Amino acid sequence: MPHFLSSLLLDPRLNKLRYGAAIFLFLAIVAGGSIPGARADIGHYASGVVLHSSAYAVLALLWFTASRGSAASRTVATVLAIAVMGAIDESVQSFFPYRGADVRDWMVDCSAAVAVSAILWLVLPKAALQRG
Repeated sequence: MPHFLSSLLLDPRLNKLRYGAAIFLFLAIVAGGSIPGARADIGHYASGVVLHSSAYAVLALLWFTASRGSAASRTVATVLAIAVMGAIDESVQSFFPYRGADVRDWMVDCSAAVAVSAILWLVLPKAALQRG
């Protein structure tokens, strides 16, 4: 892994920055999804599954790498955080007449978190996981 990318994802001093980036991105997702017609417009380029899985995979990457502890504890924290974020996203959508909450979208969000966490658990060096 290139040094810059490695330090960006694994440096414990940047944990707060990664949490902040995840929260900012989540709020941007919720706000962007609340704009009338925005989802329909972007739907011409990517399906809901692609949008949800890619957005929540990035959130999971940020959350996992910001978390501390063993790979198992990071995985649990990440999947729980993404499950809550996805539920909030779907709940907010239910308040708009031009949007709707969908349990399948939430399941895609959670699946992305599980997949990313599993990959990171396998790929990241154990020493890097112990430092964080």
